[in-house]
This record gives sequence, structure tokens and C-alpha cells, in this order.
Amino acid sequence: MKEKLEELYKKFESQVALMKNQAEVLNLKAEYLGKKGALTETLKSLKQATVEEKKIIGPLANTIKDKVQKQVAQKLAEIEKKEINQKLEKSKIDISFRDSMKDKGHFHGGLHPVTIIQQEIEDIFISMGFDVLDGPHIEDEFHNFEALNIPSDHPARDMQDTFWFHDDKTPDGKRHLLRTHTSSIQVRGMTSRKPPFRFIAPGKAFRCERTDASHEMVFHQLEGMMVGKDISVSNLIYFMKTLLKEIFKKEVEVRLRPGFFPFVEPGFELDMKCLICGGKGCSVCKQTGWVEVLPCGMIHPNVLKAGEIDPNEYNGFAFGLGLDRLVMMKYGIEDIRHLHSGDLRFVSQFKGF
Repeated sequence: MKEKLEELYKKFESQVALMKNQAEVLNLKAEYLGKKGALTETLKSLKQATVEEKKIIGPLANTIKDKVQKQVAQKLAEIEKKEINQKLEKSKIDISFRDSMKDKGHFHGGLHPVTIIQQEIEDIFISMGFDVLDGPHIEDEFHNFEALNIPSDHPARDMQDTFWFHDDKTPDGKRHLLRTHTSSIQVRGMTSRKPPFRFIAPGKAFRCERTDASHEMVFHQLEGMMVGKDISVSNLIYFMKTLLKEIFKKEVEVRLRPGFFPFVEPGFELDMKCLICGGKGCSVCKQTGWVEVLPCGMIHPNVLKAGEIDPNEYNGFAFGLGLDRLVMMKYGIEDIRHLHSGDLRFVSQFKGF
């Protein structure tokens, strides 16, 4: 009996070493440890053995059974590891191929022109002591309208201008919408810090507008504000002129005209001479020779109050930039729709910037 068990184990060892997949290993396990397996049948024959034989063969049989189970587990793990390595070998990325393609000028990515301008403007404002803030695309009525002194009967709240959500209202009964400007970030910025402060808020905005050469439903803005004591329109003009000069790397002809915006008083429109047509008139400037790029003004007292700031002690200015239009002016792009077309022939031109 003892010799038979040892012979069975040697046979198992020679067989398991030849197994090449998990199915073969499991079948071999069944041949030895299954209900009708060779080792199982041998153990059943112990019933006919004497007491002395059982004392010797019993522990040996259990030891061999444990060894078989252990070797089966090791073989299964070994095969699994080998299969994983084979899959990894087939799916590995050839980095040298990528580098060689890059050297030939193929598949070389670059930043989108709007991203280039945004990062450039952020650097300019950071150098002037401004912080850069961010905020949610989905806003509520308070942050997008009410805190900015925009009443409930303002045209901007109409369905033709704003993308409203048909969902549950906020706890205080306010509806949700896609933000129509990044001014909502300014409200959050005011309530999260104490004056004096200065910050900018870049990001996407959404309006239900008819698209043309200078308008899109999804566009990029960069708005900002500076709050402190004794801030004047002169401070506003200085910062805006400095910004445009740094962006275009030259003096840009601008004009300041009165404008109405609920969140500023007084309000201004800062226009720049169209760089596409040189002021002669084109589809971008709507034949006027000027492009509106920078609505601005002194922050309305009601907006300061909504931001938990005392308007009797502090004042400030606010401004908004259309990043898409700045991109068009800087790179001579005649249609805003090119920016979001996804056309590789267009975006690949900006790899070197």
C-alpha cells in the first residue's frame, strides 16, 4: 500500500510538470482527487488494512494528498502568470515608435488657441497680483442672476437666452441653469474672502443664441474684479490697457463708450479696432470697424451687498473678456465657428504657439 501511494505521487509529479493550461491541470486534479480518483480509491482501500498499516499509511496518504493540492495550486498560479505576461507582451506600447513619429512631425499635439490665450492672460493677471478662481458650470438663479443685480423680469432670464434645467429646485426655491457668464464665480469669490482682493474667473459660458461669424452658444469668458478702498475708473482703464498691450504685444487702438450692465454703475463698453479688417469693416466687426471685447464698470453697490461687502466702505471695478474674440483678433480668424469645429487642419496650425 505504501509503495502504491509513493508510485502514484511520482506519476502525478511527472504529469503535472507537462501541463500547459489550467484546464489540463484541473482535469489531472480530478483524476487523482476526484470522487473516483486514483488517490481517493487508494484511501478507500484503507478500510481493509490492519490497525498497524493504518497508522503508517494514513499519515502518508494525507501528506501526499496535501502535496498534490499544493502542487496543483502552484501550477495554476504559474500558468495564470504566464498567460498575463503573454497578454501584456502583445498589448505593450512601443515608446520608440511614438518618439520616431514625433521626430517626423506626425501626431504631434498642441494646445487649443483658446487655451493658449487663456493661459497667457492668466499669467498677465497673476503678475499684477490677481488670483485665478474656478466655479461650477451648473448654477442657480441666485449666483447667476440675483446676486448680480439682474431682476426676475430681465430679458436674459428668458428661455431664448438661458438653458434652464427642468429638475428639482434648490432648498430656497431657486432653479438651476447652465451659467450664462463666469460672473457667477465672482459672487462666490466675494463671499469667500475679505477685501481688499483682486481675482479673475476664466471658463465656459452657455447661451441659447443664433450662431454666426462672431457668436456661439458655447463660448469662453474671463471675468474679474478688484475690490478695495478708493478704487476709480482710472484704475480700471490702466489694468485693461495693460492687458491688451501684453496680449497683442503692441499698442491697440481702443475706445470707451457708455454701456448698461445691471451689475456695474457706471458701465462701459471697451472696444478695440478690428484687427481682421484694420477698421474698414468685415463680418467679424459687423462692418463697424470695431469689436466689443471688454464690457466693464464700477461694481454696483447691490452686487457688493450680495457678496457680503459693505459698499459704504469698499468699492471696486469688474470686467469681462470674450476669450474667443480675442483669439480671433490675435490670430486673424474670421469665423468663431472654426474654434469648435474639431477640424484638425485648423487646430494643427497652433502647434508651435
